[in-house]
Amino acid sequence: MRDILIGIDAGTSVIKSVAFDLGGRQLAMAAAPNSYEAVGRTGSVQDLRRTWADTVKTLVELSARIENLPGRVAAIAVTGQGDGTWMIDSDGEPVGKGWLWLDARASETVERLRGDSGDVERFSHTGSGLAACQQGTQLRWMMDHAPEMLAGATTAFHCKDWLYFNLTGERATDPSEANFTYGDFRTRQYCDEVISFLGLEKLRHLLPEIVDGATTQHPLSKAAATATGLPAGTPVVLGYVDVVCTALGAGLYDPGTDAGCSIIGSTGMHMRLATSAEDVRLNRDLTGYTMCMPILNTYTQMQSNMAATLNIDWILSIAGGVLKGMGVEKSKGELLAHVDGWLEEARGTPLLFEPYISEAGERGPFVDASARASFVGLSSTHGFGDMVRAVFDGLALAARDCYAEMGPLPERIRLTGGAARSASLRRILGGALGASIQTSEREEAGAAGVAMIAAVSLGIYPSMADCVGDWVRPQQRPGEPADEELVRRYDALFPAYQQSRLALRPVWHALSHAAGSGDQQDKPK
Repeated sequence: MRDILIGIDAGTSVIKSVAFDLGGRQLAMAAAPNSYEAVGRTGSVQDLRRTWADTVKTLVELSARIENLPGRVAAIAVTGQGDGTWMIDSDGEPVGKGWLWLDARASETVERLRGDSGDVERFSHTGSGLAACQQGTQLRWMMDHAPEMLAGATTAFHCKDWLYFNLTGERATDPSEANFTYGDFRTRQYCDEVISFLGLEKLRHLLPEIVDGATTQHPLSKAAATATGLPAGTPVVLGYVDVVCTALGAGLYDPGTDAGCSIIGSTGMHMRLATSAEDVRLNRDLTGYTMCMPILNTYTQMQSNMAATLNIDWILSIAGGVLKGMGVEKSKGELLAHVDGWLEEARGTPLLFEPYISEAGERGPFVDASARASFVGLSSTHGFGDMVRAVFDGLALAARDCYAEMGPLPERIRLTGGAARSASLRRILGGALGASIQTSEREEAGAAGVAMIAAVSLGIYPSMADCVGDWVRPQQRPGEPADEELVRRYDALFPAYQQSRLALRPVWHALSHAAGSGDQQDKPK
């Protein structure tokens, strides 16, 4: 009996293959660490062949954990990290390494294009702001600064598209990534005006066919069957980008509920549901993303912080470094276990932290590659506990900054990602957003979301709403109401948070100019 769906979620640092029964119960998971490397000061790349090999490894390991998986698999569905540029030649061989969403080499290209009056029309089609992480701006940078990188390239993929090609031999991308980069979210097709504005008319041939996995599947190829041990001909579904799949698995799509969805991991993704093209709210600053969902006339709007828990990692590394200098070694886990103690020690006057710790700057709710983290309001009364508290506050206020750009704050936030396990962060986030916080028993929301697309695509469920009833709602924990005292605290702090980031922008640019003096533009290797 074909009673198992496999969801593949290829993240930046971990690739996971997860098996679910047809009703959404997780049966087993196999994971492999992923890795990427730096190129110059601002580049980040990943090896295409290794990413495919690691994906194969997870599928083989999954077969070892489930009895007769080859005889039971109904479909394979794949999602992965968004943005970036993964190119192949006419023979299907990689052309260089894949540029990741972390790659900031196209920052100056973005700054120039965002200063062009034509960006308003481009934004009206895509509903998405330009950023250096996107394939369109990365291809433009290559064309302008390193045309040799494009030699021999015949198709430009994103990560999941590359894996789908290896699974099926099909050169395709999905409606979500195709449209927020090059298309019109209303038509779910490529848009000539957008491609022209990006200056990529000569590279249009690199853009693959748009395939909607909600209605279309392709068979597992013989070569992929040999590599994975799964039967040739097994239906393979190309999922939407990982954040859409995670939002789906976490419960953003739940008709009749005023819920937002936040993914707090290395980055922070904050999403609201739009139930028609008319419900999409385009902001004046031309930022954020509008992503098609695998449901007719339904979209997720997203503002994304470039760095979320990376800020917590940073403040803990400071503590760890000080202790190590004194001959005391503490693991990250041990430092995390002491966070609540530091938060309790915070007794000084309010302290603000702008959480832009990423070397790539910020992309939501504003775009500025030179943005950097900072404490505002430090005095001699503050201790390390106050700094830790300010970092946590900063993550929560950054989330509010993002939601505020998309309209009224939701009544409920469905929270997923590694930080969802922190009771302290949930409480702080609920206070900053004035919303109840709801988590799920399901840990692998991205793999579940892409498997849900397969379940609807294969007709196991007549609609996504029916699938949500079995796969999502039973997994939801009761909501944790907002602490009213914290709501008042963050209502008072939020205006100062926004004012400080606006005031600091000239400082960021001055520092960036000073750091770059004498440097040449990074070149790919």
